[in-house]
Parts: sequence; structure tokens; C-alpha cells
Amino acid sequence: MRFVWAVVAFVIAAAMIGAGIAQRTVFQGPSEATESIQTDGSTAYTLIDGSVLGSLPGAQALRVAGDGEVFVSYGRTSDMQAWLADVPYTAVTLGQENAVQTAVVPASVSAPAAETTTARTPVGSDLWLDEYQQTGSLSTTLQLPADMSVLVASDGTAPAPSDISVTWPIDNSTPWAGPLIAGGAVALLAGIVLYLLGIRHVRRSRRPRRKGLPLPVTEPISIADADAADKGVISSSPSRRGRGALGPGRRALIAVPALGISAALFAGCSADAWPQFVASDSPSPTPTVIVPEGQFPPAVTENQVAKIVSRIATTVAQADSALDATAAETRLTGPALAERKTNYTLRAALPDRPALPAIPAEPVQITLPQTTGTWPRTVMTVVESADATSPTTSIMMMTQADPWSQYRVSYIGNLEASTNLPELAAPYVGATQVPPDSSFLVMQPDQVATAYADLINNGQNSTSWAAFDTANDLLLPAIEENKKNRTDELNQTGQGTAEISFSATAGAAEPIALATLDTGAIVAVNVYESDTAKPTNKDAVIKLDNNPAVKALTGVDQSATGFTTTYTDQIFFYVPSQGSSDKIRLLGYRSSLLEAKVSP
Repeated sequence: MRFVWAVVAFVIAAAMIGAGIAQRTVFQGPSEATESIQTDGSTAYTLIDGSVLGSLPGAQALRVAGDGEVFVSYGRTSDMQAWLADVPYTAVTLGQENAVQTAVVPASVSAPAAETTTARTPVGSDLWLDEYQQTGSLSTTLQLPADMSVLVASDGTAPAPSDISVTWPIDNSTPWAGPLIAGGAVALLAGIVLYLLGIRHVRRSRRPRRKGLPLPVTEPISIADADAADKGVISSSPSRRGRGALGPGRRALIAVPALGISAALFAGCSADAWPQFVASDSPSPTPTVIVPEGQFPPAVTENQVAKIVSRIATTVAQADSALDATAAETRLTGPALAERKTNYTLRAALPDRPALPAIPAEPVQITLPQTTGTWPRTVMTVVESADATSPTTSIMMMTQADPWSQYRVSYIGNLEASTNLPELAAPYVGATQVPPDSSFLVMQPDQVATAYADLINNGQNSTSWAAFDTANDLLLPAIEENKKNRTDELNQTGQGTAEISFSATAGAAEPIALATLDTGAIVAVNVYESDTAKPTNKDAVIKLDNNPAVKALTGVDQSATGFTTTYTDQIFFYVPSQGSSDKIRLLGYRSSLLEAKVSP
């Protein structure tokens, strides 16, 4: 019976080990799937739709080969289509039965004016989430959602590379191969044991059996006689070592090959040949973010903003070093550009004139992008300076005029350490841009600059005094201190013969406002502060001996009619929603000399 069970164990072992090996060899499927995309090379750009990349699950290994430069970028599909709207391009999409198809999409809009003078290039666009560039061929692994696409190009002029392939991994793991082989090895060992026990039983059953005989009555003998008898007797029965029965040594020799075979089989089983039991921790509750139905996605992601801010900081730093206003204009606009231009003029004439504070490149602490699918677009950021010697926290409003333009800083200010920003939406949710004439705030954004200018001019007598939180306003005391210093300076040399007057007006720049979670808004405005020094005696003149900046801007050192000097203030306010009992609160600001001219 032992042999029967041994044979059964051997059959089970052979079946299980064979099945396990078959799963890892003849029955194992391919480890990846590849889709080749061939284009006719008639356009400079190829756009691979997200549906093609997501036609199979898993990461997408993209390979592009060409004769020269190979450029690949990815981003939101709608943004890429907008960027390509003025040129023909090859669109790669999924057709019927998930078949990949290509088609040339003609230009739908006229090219922007900037491209008539400069060559079009896909490199460095702020729309891309990431980009890659290499010569000859390029391979990268992506994992993009359905609403993103991949742009393939050469240099923007030459035809796009036509040899493109996408590879997806296929799960060909065999989680039961390992258990089958292991179970087969156990059955094999069990069969060997049963077989050995069977042989032992058979050998024992073949020994001669002696019937029991009556023993004679024994008599006591001496110990000496017994010893002598033992010494003279030679045993005629063979020892167990010399018999033909299977000894322990031979059993070990038989068991060792079986263990070796099992070990070799186990060594060939990788981790995917075994079931994976991953213990998952209990998920912790997270705040629920409800995105309004139909809301557009945010204009940029956090990673995009980090790259954009870094590029802006690098470009502006180079422009500051070279006093190049044209270079600065590629990344600055509005009040932020105006103050830079004046600073470059002054530094060119006055070598000891300090530069404006550099735009910090990182780290980006807060990102608040506008939710929109059109242009222009706005993003607010808060960036801390990495310079330990002069740490500053800057708040910026950046705008992108159209798909082909880069983001440019419109407003920039410094936040005080004690500033408390209102609660803002998460970067992946974004915020709506509040129209300048919105009536849903305690004050329309396009009226904030005028109201604050009146506050500067009239102080507590201003009709807007009650609307602003003046107790925590740091700019108003600074303005009053500057007025006092300018007046004292003039009186030291021209008391009785000259006078100075001050006035504030709303700046020329349009306000920018982004909504907060409490339906208020962060509003950036521009205010001009002007002071006019003029003689009160017809024989007196205003000299600029102690004011080299005004002298450099006007080109004269004295005037009988006086001088008007204008400063530009970039101011960030928190404006509460209509019906709120809160006041308009100053968040940050930047004041700089803007212009000086001879009074008429």
C-alpha cells in the first residue's frame, strides 16, 4: 500500500511541477505591447492624443527617432491644440475599434505678430508640463491621463520625426507558479519517503521467521565460565551493515537529488511567480474638496509654476546684470516692468545706484492659478528668497497673454512676516478671476486704487478711511515719513523761497483680482505718488545738488519752474465679499521711483 501512495505522490508532484514550469514558459504571455506610429513627415509637429497613450493600462514608454534634433513635450491637450492652432500639424488619434490613425490638421487661426519676426520654436514654452530634447533618438517613460497629449517635433521648422513607437507593460505574472512548484516538491519528497518506507517494509517481511522452541531449564554458571564462552564463540550471522537492506547513507543519497531539483526550481521563480499579499494601512481621512460643476481646470500645475518662476528669475537676473530692458520685457510687464526700466536708466547714469531686489526663484510657497480655458491667464504666487543674508517673501501676479506668449510678472510686492493671507483654494482646484467691475466685493477692484490714493491724500478725512484696515497698514506710515523727510530736506535750503506738494492718483495698470475661498479676493493695484517742488520766488530756482536720481532722469541740475517726481506703488489687498464686516486689508507692496520731469 505504501508503494501505491508513493506512486500517487509522484504523479501529483509531476503534475504540479509541470504545471508551474509551464506557466513560467510555454503558457507565459508577452511582457509588453508596442504600437508603432508612422507619419508622412509633411508637418513640423505631431500631436499624439492622450487616448492613444492610454489605450492600454500602465506606464507609456515613448521612443522617437529622427535624423537631427528630437523634441518631445507633454501638457494639457487643449493647451497644445491652442498652441498649434496657427500651424498645420499631424494629429495621432484612436479611430474605430481602437485603431491608431493619423491626419493632418490645417491651421485655424493666423500666426501671432511675434512670429513674423522670430523663428517658431517649441522649446521653453510655459504651456508644457515637461519637455525633453536630444539628438538622433529620444526615449522616455510617461504616465499621462486622457486629457494630456504629447507633442513631437524637431526644431519647429524641419519635419517632425516620423519613427515613433509607444510601449506598454503587460502583466504576465504567474502568481500560482511558485506555489505549484513548491507543492510539487513537497509531494515529491512525500513520495520518496513513502517509497523508502515501502522498501523497508518489504525487506523486513522477507527475513526467515523462527518458531519459538521450549527452553531448557537453566542452571547457574560462574562468571568466569561465561567470559570464557564469549571469547571462544564467533558469530556466524552477518552484521546489518553488510546486508543488502537500504541504509541511512543511501537514503541520504536518494533524498539529496530531490532537494537539489526543488532548490533549482525555486531559484528560477522570481517575485511575480508568487501571490503578493500587501498589507494596506487604514486610510486617514482627508479634507473633501468640492470643485464646482463645469469649472475649468487651473491654468497651470504646481510643477509648471515652479519652472515658470525659475525661468522668470533667471531671465530678469540676466537683464538686471546687463541693464537690458528688452530682455526684461520678455518676462515682465505693467508696473513690474516700468520700475525695472527706470532702475536701468538710473544705474547706467549712477554706477553706485543699487539694483532692485532680485525675483526669487524658489521655493514657491503658494500657488493660486486662475481656472480658465482661454487667454489671458493669471497666476498668483508667493515665493520665499533662498538668500539667508536677506530673506524676503515676494507675492507676484503673473499673466499670459496668449498661447504663444510666456508668463510675465505684472505686479510684485513684499509680504511682511506678520501678514496673514486669506484662505485660498488648493493649486489643483484654482480660483476664478474677479472682473474689475465686480459688485460682489465690498469695493469693486477697479475702485480700490482710487480709494487708496484718496486715503493717502486726505488721511482720516478721506471718505474711504472706514473701508480700510489702517491700524495694520504699514505703507501709510512709510508714505507719511517720506513726505516729512522731503519737506524737511527742501526747507533746509529753500525755506521761504520754495514749497513742495504731494498727491496720489490711481496708476495706469489694470487691477488683477483672484477669488479666495470666502468669496473675497486678492486684488493687485497700482498707485502713483507724486511730489512737486517749485520756487515761490520768481528769482529762485530749484537745484538738484542732493538729488542725483532726479538729475539723471531729467538731464538738468536746476529749474526755475521746479520738478515733479513720481513713485509707483504695487499694492496687494485682501478685499472681503459684499456683506462682510471685515475691512480691506493690506497684504504687501513695493514702492519704487518711476519718473522725474521738469514742471511746466
